[in-house]
Amino acid sequence: MATRHSRSAARLMMAPAVILLLGWMLVPLTMTLYFSFKKYLPMRGGDLGWVGFDNFVRFVSSSAFWPSVTATLTLVLGVLVITVILGILIALLLDQPMWGQGVVRIMVIAPFFVMPTVSALVWKNIMMDPINGFLGHLTRAVGLQPVDWLSQASMPAITLIVSWEWLPFATLILLTALQSLDREQLEAAEMDGAGPFARFFFIMIPHLARAITVVILIQTIFLLSIFAEIFVTTGGAFGTKTLTYLIYQRVVESQNIGLGSAGGIYAVILANIVAIFLMRIVGKNLEA
Repeated sequence: MATRHSRSAARLMMAPAVILLLGWMLVPLTMTLYFSFKKYLPMRGGDLGWVGFDNFVRFVSSSAFWPSVTATLTLVLGVLVITVILGILIALLLDQPMWGQGVVRIMVIAPFFVMPTVSALVWKNIMMDPINGFLGHLTRAVGLQPVDWLSQASMPAITLIVSWEWLPFATLILLTALQSLDREQLEAAEMDGAGPFARFFFIMIPHLARAITVVILIQTIFLLSIFAEIFVTTGGAFGTKTLTYLIYQRVVESQNIGLGSAGGIYAVILANIVAIFLMRIVGKNLEA
């Protein structure tokens, strides 16, 4: 049992890391909040003084605000559906004994380590290009007209790219959870006459519930800030302008630090609302 002296020593040793972590989070957030109340135009006069809540009102009343929120939530929901469903199916496949199982698992997980910018460039130029891309050649081979995915089906295309990046993560978490399932329980159900679908829906899915909620929570936190894939592929055009990209436009393209900072605060609020909602779901599953 830890003594009072050892607990004090532990707190003392952890203090530098905690202070550094708090500073790492709080300093940028404080500066964002500070600039959100100012009219700050670096290339057009610099600091023009306090404007109160004017930046917040202007940002939320912009015609691009609600479409960007809709695009953000659509992208997040689409990626979650694809990665969770395919992650379960691929985890079931990888859980079966096969030749070269280790190599197959490494190949499945590999896309997670590719940089988002590189991934987006590969999909844009090698896969989805209507003239030289793989999908273009494939559609022409079957006698169909190639589709310019990034302009004619931009949101599904970006959803596919981001899903490809995050599918290995979901698969790895779900595979780990699946391997912890008691095999004797499955064998007993099979002996009692339960078919493959019954065992899947009534034994495996309930067992994977906690892993699924963890996948949804972690992915959502990162998906709310997706930027590189959109910047490289569509540049926010064709209905793909997310809240993060809208903030980028206000800060970098319009050189309006105050307006962009107000958008950053809205993004933090949105992320916290989604996180609280998901934490309630996770908490219920963890207590079950």
